[in-house]
Amino acid sequence: MSLIPSVFGNRSSNVFDIWDPFQSLSSARDAEAFVNARIDWKETREAHIFRADLPGVKKEEVKVEVEDGRVLQISGGRSREKEEKNDKWHRVERSSGKFLRRFRLPENAKLDEIKASMENGVLTVTVPKFQTVTRVSAFYPPLTSYNLLSDH
Repeated sequence: MSLIPSVFGNRSSNVFDIWDPFQSLSSARDAEAFVNARIDWKETREAHIFRADLPGVKKEEVKVEVEDGRVLQISGGRSREKEEKNDKWHRVERSSGKFLRRFRLPENAKLDEIKASMENGVLTVTVPKFQTVTRVSAFYPPLTSYNLLSDH
């Protein structure tokens, strides 16, 4: 990147502003970043936990659904700020648009107990798991090899 004054297009007149040759692509890039909302999925002993950073999105604008049997679908969107006639924008970097993410849940997911909450722009979806019983097989030597009644 280089420092180039505003002779290249509709940019602010600040000479110290950094020239971005991909500026015309930035709105598409921002929209894509929002469309492909990043979501973390971790598994604990009790549940599958999904977390998404959705700054500026109200909980009423987010949908959490289970489709096609075991597919968790998280969708929503953020609308662009209204532009007034007399407004002069110097930079638009915040993303807007719709997003949709789908995750196939494993067999151990309790689909009827899914919970979702939104706090400080972070969506948390908790999918409890069925607890699997694991059999522990221990090796016990035959009793005939021990004389339990001996006085040794």
